[in-house]
Formats: sequence, structure tokens, C-alpha cells
Amino acid sequence: MENLTKEDYLKLYDKSLDELIDISHKITLENFDNTVEACSIISAKTGECSENCKYCAQSKHNHAKIECHPLLDVETVKKAALSAKENGATRFCIVTSGRVPTGEDFQNILKMIREVASIDGLHCCASLGLLSEEQIKQIKEAGVERYNHNINTSENYHPNICTTHNFSDRVKTVKTIQKHGIEACCGVIIGMGETREDRIDMALSLKELNPKTVPINFLNPIKGTPLEEYESKIDEEEILKTICIFRIILPKALLRYAGGRTTRLSKYNQKMGIIAGINSVLVGNYLTTCGSKSEEDKEMLKELSMVMA
Repeated sequence: MENLTKEDYLKLYDKSLDELIDISHKITLENFDNTVEACSIISAKTGECSENCKYCAQSKHNHAKIECHPLLDVETVKKAALSAKENGATRFCIVTSGRVPTGEDFQNILKMIREVASIDGLHCCASLGLLSEEQIKQIKEAGVERYNHNINTSENYHPNICTTHNFSDRVKTVKTIQKHGIEACCGVIIGMGETREDRIDMALSLKELNPKTVPINFLNPIKGTPLEEYESKIDEEEILKTICIFRIILPKALLRYAGGRTTRLSKYNQKMGIIAGINSVLVGNYLTTCGSKSEEDKEMLKELSMVMA
């Protein structure tokens, strides 16, 4: 389904869910086998973030009750990486709160990267904010293969979600990491009040950036954030249709189940999302909320004749 216009993509929402899943499933089969990439993350530094993202429990502008901590020590992160590998993850992402790490923190993060990258069979990823070009060169040299930096929402809707940095800051970071040979992991959060048009714009922005992986998060309203009482109008069918359309627009990207999928989708519809085109999963807990158990994900994939890899 090439050369479609934005209006054409919007009209896809009018199709039945069964029809959309059939289309997106065929596209997935054309481009991928039956393996599902498994990634695990660690919040190496939690809370006290200077940015004012409305969905985030870690922003110091918000009032979520979370357990904040400074940067973890290198050994703790390495042990977590080894545990993630034992649970089936093939990628491990070091995540820190804040706009950008500096000074001694950044030097210690480089040590963490080297340790994780040295683990046989485990690929090192990172999500460290708006890094400078020099910092990007250093994490590449230390062993980061893929870098997560989400666009989160559409360029049009971004000011409704965050005002301490803009959409172009995020795009620039993604392009810079790609410039230096690091794969981009760049995704979105669905259900923050955006329109269907916004969701199409997100997917089209991602198509232009051409990331290796696209994490699809679903808003999990957290008490103490501006979106804590937000009643999303996006139901499970709308989520599945959005996954289908993302697969149609991004036929060769790994679409990853990320935050919110265990609270926003039933077990049955989690399976339908995989049939529709999800072929990467975030296993274990998220940054400040609980996630899935790897055993449960492995069983779900087995029922679909797919394997975690």
C-alpha cells in the first residue's frame, strides 16, 4: 500500500478491524519471520527530571509519588543486564531521567555501557535524553548499538504535552544518533488526547526518520501527573486499528509493545496486536510502573507459533 496520502491513511480507520488486521498481517509476513525481539530496560537514574512532560511520573514539575534515586552503580546495572538475559531478553537498555547526563554521571554511564556491551548475546541500548554530538560519539565507542528517543506525539500536538523542549529537538537527536551509526529506537505514546490525524502524523514523521524500532506506548495515567484523571477516548479496537495503520505506514520497522499494554489491552487483544504487526516486546517492568512477566510473554508467543529472540 504505497503512495497513499494522509487522507488515504485516515480512511483506513473506517475499515473493519478484521479487514485492517488482515492487511497489516500480510505486510508483516512479507517482511519478517516468526521471531519477536525481546528488550528489557533499567531505570539507572529515576526522578527529578527538569522536563515538564505531562504524562511522566519522573518530572519534577509533577507530583507523582515515586521512589527517586541517583545514578545506580555499575555493578548493579550489570547484574540487572545478566538477569534480563536469563529471562530471554536479547537487548538491554540503560535509561536515565533528566534532559542530559553530565560530568561524573556521564562517565559512569559510559562504564555501564562497556560492561553491558561485553555480555555475550546481549545488545546494549541506551536512552539518555538530548545528548550532544560529542556524547553520542562516546556512547557509540563504548558499545551502544541502538538509542531510544521517542517523538512521543505529533509535531502539532507536542506543545500540549511538553513545553521545556520542542518536537524538533527530538527529531534532531534521532538524526544525529543515526548519523553516527547508531540504530534509532523511536516511538510514540497513544491515548493522550491526540486525534486520529495526529496519529497518522506520528507515523508519517517516523517513516521519514526510518527508525529500526518503534515502541508503541499506551497512556497509563499516573496519579500526580497532569494526565492522572485523563479518561482516554481510545478503546481497545482503536488501539488495534492504530497498530495496523502503523504497520501499513512502517512495513519494515520493528513495532514494539511498550508501556501500558498490560493495562490497556486484554490478553486476547495483546495477541491480536501481534497478529496485526507487533514483533518486538518490552519484557519486565517499565521505568516507574510494573510490566509483564517474561514467562507469560513466552507462553503468549508460543500460542501464536512465534518465538522470543
